[in-house]
Amino acid sequence: MKSDIAKKGIERAPHRALFKSMGYTDAEIRKPLIGIANSVNTIIPGHMHLDKIVDAVRAGIHMAGGTPIEFGGIGVCDGIAMNHPGMKYSLASRELIADSIEVMAIAHAFDALVLVPNCDKIVPGMLMAAARLDLPTLVVSGGPMLAGRHPEGTGKIDLITVFESVGAVRSGKMTEEQLACIEDAACPTCGSCAGMFTANSMNCLTEAVGMGLPGNGTIPAVMASRIRLAKEAGMQIMDLLEKGITAKQIMTERAFRNALTVDMALGCSTNTVLHLPAIAKEAEVEIDLNLINEISKATPHLCSLSPGGKDHLEDLNRAGGVLAVIKELSGAGLIQEDCITVTSETVADNIKDVRILDSQIIRSVGDPYHKEGGLAVLFGNLAPEGCVVKQSAVVDEMLCHEGPARLFESEEDASQAIMDGKINKGDVIVIRYEGPMGGPGMREMLTPTSTIAGMGLDAYVALLTDGRFSGGTRGASIGHISPEAMQGGPIAFVREGDRISIDIPNKQITLNVPEEEINARRSDWSPPEPKITSGYMARYAKMVSSASRGAVVV
Repeated sequence: MKSDIAKKGIERAPHRALFKSMGYTDAEIRKPLIGIANSVNTIIPGHMHLDKIVDAVRAGIHMAGGTPIEFGGIGVCDGIAMNHPGMKYSLASRELIADSIEVMAIAHAFDALVLVPNCDKIVPGMLMAAARLDLPTLVVSGGPMLAGRHPEGTGKIDLITVFESVGAVRSGKMTEEQLACIEDAACPTCGSCAGMFTANSMNCLTEAVGMGLPGNGTIPAVMASRIRLAKEAGMQIMDLLEKGITAKQIMTERAFRNALTVDMALGCSTNTVLHLPAIAKEAEVEIDLNLINEISKATPHLCSLSPGGKDHLEDLNRAGGVLAVIKELSGAGLIQEDCITVTSETVADNIKDVRILDSQIIRSVGDPYHKEGGLAVLFGNLAPEGCVVKQSAVVDEMLCHEGPARLFESEEDASQAIMDGKINKGDVIVIRYEGPMGGPGMREMLTPTSTIAGMGLDAYVALLTDGRFSGGTRGASIGHISPEAMQGGPIAFVREGDRISIDIPNKQITLNVPEEEINARRSDWSPPEPKITSGYMARYAKMVSSASRGAVVV
């Protein structure tokens, strides 16, 4: 066992003494040491109950003959960090999470790992560590919250309803009293926010790539079956250890193709285009942005999930979950069935007895919501290295659009202009210097996009940025423009009133300015002073790569 280097032999008596100081018995020390990365805290709704999940994981490990050893992990709530300087730290926390798990796993010679995340950056950060360490590893998340019910009885609501209601109040379409009632009703339980936003996207893709047990992506946080899943995870990690199945054996190039295919069918967050390449890099697999378009073109969009649709994770779970989606895709030849998973069996084995339980929540390949997948990567002279849009959440009228650039140097300036009624129908809002380096940290732009939607402008206005968007964003919101402005990308040379053309069906984005004019503007450009000059984010800004490469630290 790997842990023998920290516990076996006469020279390790001091090490055993330290274990015994914590109450471990000789029998426990002799067993495999299974590290549990627990990201519980009381600032993230999706994490406040993870102590219960970890208790169940520990019980499963004990039942299967291992010794569970728990350690902590950090996490940022994107909703609470939104629209203030805290959001700069959200994406950057992903690298800290991966690094800290590496430190703990190697320093203490764990034999295997169970990783317990739930929300946005914590899931990919832990998966990056899993690939880097290449130990037997299994991920079990905390599960999604239930959707809220609209106080006026008009259906289900979630956190995005609250953000968009702010815009409705600003435009006079809703009263502050109505907003307060929605605020009270939108998030009724613990768990990751109820729609197919970034957290649930990544938890579903954890299952699709083979690193989570069936149900990991969709079983609601408050269900007893989530606790049973955690116990099964604790037991199953011992099977993976016994069989020597490690993270890189699961997270292969073919497995990432499966994840991307499921991504397109579900209509996942644009942030998956940052996270999957970052995880793949740690697994020594390359994901090119052109591959995303290739898979999206071949994969129909089968599920209409919030924010682009009416359903929520609890509905997807009731309809059969991620495995039912995989089963439908597999029947069309779109899934690599021979990939091994944390069940110790193949995808084909996992789906053989699965069926769709509600054909309106998970549609057939022959009757999809859209013929192409949820995401698209656009290229052009404004984004030579690409940019990303959730095309399944764009109204038909905005799939092709041309309009004048309305230029802003920060999210705050753009949000204020939108709320003040200074944006006109047809405008193309451009927010720059919000990329991984320039932000720094590549903030999510949920406040401006949800305000646009709440004011009823999402069918008329596009928003472009070198920053990124929340998984809850809908509309013609095009992010990750690369290279970013701080790197001297073409977005740095846009001027107020320039005409910009967007053609999502043909995957093109164009700044309608002559090349010689763009070059002249480039020769007059110099980067602005960094916004943060000390601490972690200053170091991050110096080391982070382009969004087109997953915004990884190199």
